[in-house]
Amino acid sequence: MASAQTVPEQPAAAEGTETPAPPRAEPAPSAALLDAGFRDLYQLNFKGGREQFLSYEKIAPNDPMGKAAEAASYLYEQFNAKGIFTSEFFLSDEKFLNGASGTPAQNRNDAFLSANRVAHDMAIDRLRSDPRDREALLVLTITDGMEADYDALIVKKQMAALGLTKQADAEALKLLAIDPSAEDAYMALGAANYIIGCLPGYKRAFLWFGGVHGDRQRGMEQLQRTAEHGHYLQAFAKAWLALACEREHQYDRARQLLSELAAEFPENPLFARELALASHPAATKP
Repeated sequence: MASAQTVPEQPAAAEGTETPAPPRAEPAPSAALLDAGFRDLYQLNFKGGREQFLSYEKIAPNDPMGKAAEAASYLYEQFNAKGIFTSEFFLSDEKFLNGASGTPAQNRNDAFLSANRVAHDMAIDRLRSDPRDREALLVLTITDGMEADYDALIVKKQMAALGLTKQADAEALKLLAIDPSAEDAYMALGAANYIIGCLPGYKRAFLWFGGVHGDRQRGMEQLQRTAEHGHYLQAFAKAWLALACEREHQYDRARQLLSELAAEFPENPLFARELALASHPAATKP
């Protein structure tokens, strides 16, 4: 992160004129690789997205976001292969609350786990030098959030997922206290609140004793924050929120979100397919 610089005091503006806005800091040109890579992921071009992220890692080897993005490319590819972001999966309590088909050994994703761990460790190292490092806290929130999703939805380690969810929650809240504009952090909070809020009452009561709370409505509100103002995870949050809206029978809202996604990512047939299904809610019932 660039260090702060002292800005020379500007002369007072004459009465009746506007004070000129301070110059905006432009992102490094290499940051465009991250944006392009995430766009590729949302177009289901996982190989292309990964190539963008690996190029970024070579240019910015000390930025853990590159490795976190690479990890996301492996996880999103597996989500797509397992049909996680489809109404068939999301609207079925049996699937949504119990995980994808296949055994944990069959579903193990070593490429994701390796890249995610490297990103996490890089972020921890940066925080030792600066506990308020915004980028490092964001990477921790993303990596712990992704691993929690992986544990819950792919390898079916529910308790491990809950521990990581608590961790991601704490990291996200710390980040947002430092930088309220880092609204990608709400993705982890929203997903966790929503999944836990969907659990049967007796399971939620058990989790309360472990300090894990869940609230479906609050989870959807948090997902909405990332869907409206997020950066890397905005489309991810929109897709999750759209399917959550279908679970809650909020079909108009689901159609609006899916329509936006289908228009923004026309090469992704999944968004168009889910939009068509949301237009006929009876067809989405498991």
